[in-house]
Amino acid sequence: MARRKTAAQQAVLEILQQNNEALSHEGISERLAAPLDRVTLYRILNRFLDDGLVHRIVADDGRQYFAGCESGCSHDRQAHGHLHFRCVICDKVECLDEPVVYHLPNNYRADNYNMMVSGTCGTCQSE
Repeated sequence: MARRKTAAQQAVLEILQQNNEALSHEGISERLAAPLDRVTLYRILNRFLDDGLVHRIVADDGRQYFAGCESGCSHDRQAHGHLHFRCVICDKVECLDEPVVYHLPNNYRADNYNMMVSGTCGTCQSE
């Protein structure tokens, strides 16, 4: 059964799909035209995770960032098949398109991995 989409859900989804970077809870809140309760926003984001509309990136400091998945993409590939880069100056988090290739020893299987690289983005380096 299809779930109905509220105006708040639509607004959050549009923000995530229109940005080329992953956004923190605060970053999403700042971009919303109408304020949302923190709990409501977390519920919306968790629903989107369950539905495969977004993926979550956990930074080395524990902060969570969310990025929209491209239409027609494999959620597993979007969530777990690429690096994320977090600028330590501007706090921008980007999904890097280069695939990550890794080799595990025999008898090991990866179900999940989260790779975050921290450093200085090109914009901040040129300032």
